[in-house]
Amino acid sequence: MKSTEKPPQHTPELKPKLKEFPTANLQETRKNKNKNKSPGWLLAILLLGGSVALWQVLTPSSPPTAQPTTQTVPPRPVETLALTSGTGNRQIRLLGQVEAGERATLSPQIDGTVQQVLVREGDRVTTGMTIAILDDADSRLALAEAQARLAQERGNLARLQVGTRPEIIAQRQAELNATIAREIEAQDNLERVSGLTEQGALSQRALIEARAEADAATSEKFRVQALLAEAQAGPTKEEIDAQRGLVDAAQAAVEQARLAMERTEIKAAFSGIVQSRDVDPGDYVEINDPMLTVVSDRSLDVFLEVPESLSGQVAPGMRVNLNARALPDWQQETEITAVVPTANTASRRQLVRVSLDNPPQELLPGMAIQANLAVPIENADTFIVPRDALTRRGNEWLLFAVNNNQAQQLDVEMVADLGEEVVIANNELEEGQSIVVTGGDGLTDNAAVQVISNQ
Repeated sequence: MKSTEKPPQHTPELKPKLKEFPTANLQETRKNKNKNKSPGWLLAILLLGGSVALWQVLTPSSPPTAQPTTQTVPPRPVETLALTSGTGNRQIRLLGQVEAGERATLSPQIDGTVQQVLVREGDRVTTGMTIAILDDADSRLALAEAQARLAQERGNLARLQVGTRPEIIAQRQAELNATIAREIEAQDNLERVSGLTEQGALSQRALIEARAEADAATSEKFRVQALLAEAQAGPTKEEIDAQRGLVDAAQAAVEQARLAMERTEIKAAFSGIVQSRDVDPGDYVEINDPMLTVVSDRSLDVFLEVPESLSGQVAPGMRVNLNARALPDWQQETEITAVVPTANTASRRQLVRVSLDNPPQELLPGMAIQANLAVPIENADTFIVPRDALTRRGNEWLLFAVNNNQAQQLDVEMVADLGEEVVIANNELEEGQSIVVTGGDGLTDNAAVQVISNQ
């Protein structure tokens, strides 16, 4: 049986194709050689481009970067308040010292020796209490002498007022009769001597002596006659008035002696406490020598120093609140009693006086004291706002006003702190202007705001 398979038809033709392949490659090679005749720079560009393409193929592609977009900040919600002008009181802190409202240095009003001192420093005394005694021996003698003279002058006045007694008149009548007899006797003797002198029996001297005796007797008679007439007529009104004057003078002398006697006792002029004692028993003191110093324990004066800048702004009646470091639980609100119209030449500060009646016993003269004084603010361009409306940044106080839903930052001056409210000043503020009272923290100038509440 013959095979039906046919020999492959492509085998004889394979060899001629294999033989032609080198010829084709040779032609391509020649062509490539002709192409290789291009410049070297072109080859370098081609290599670089191929490297870039290979890198892009091998490197994984990254997602595209999102471009930033601009977002608007929403308005900040704030609460506002209509600005109102007003003034307040500025609190000024003053320093001062407590002094006794009454202070007395007791001195003797007469000279003498100190016999007793009945008190010492710190003792409490009352009005009229005897606190020292001087030796009163001389004063007692002077008083006794004045009383005796007064008694004598009163007796003389009584006699004048009663008149002359009958026995006195009879006595003076007898004296008159005796003087008349002596006058007659002297006249007779004068006549006898005169005759003997004319006869030459007696000298002229004897005549002169006889005449003198007669004249003396006549003069004595006239004197006794006057006394008798006075006794019979009684004292005149002028004599009685003069005697009354003598009685009054004697009475004044007694009162003066009695006053000197009383002044030997040194007494307290008011209730208080003995601050100092300067004498001891046995010391000799003269008028106005200091013996004891007493200060009042019921009234005190507080003297406060006012700065020179406030001179003329402080007046009596203004309220002050007092407190003392030594008495932490005590404070008292009272009024300024008086303003001293002079300033201290060294500190340039003016003093004001505050009187305290019935102060606490622990508050003593010499203690330091503090006071808060409310001084009215005299400024027409000030406004009162809540404290929450202000924002502090560094050393500045800021306030935000609202205009067309935008915040306007303003630097303000705090004039006074009133507690929950403050007094501020700024030339750009106006009455009725809207200001931020809540939401101002962190707010910036020209920031957008939304008013959620307007008070």
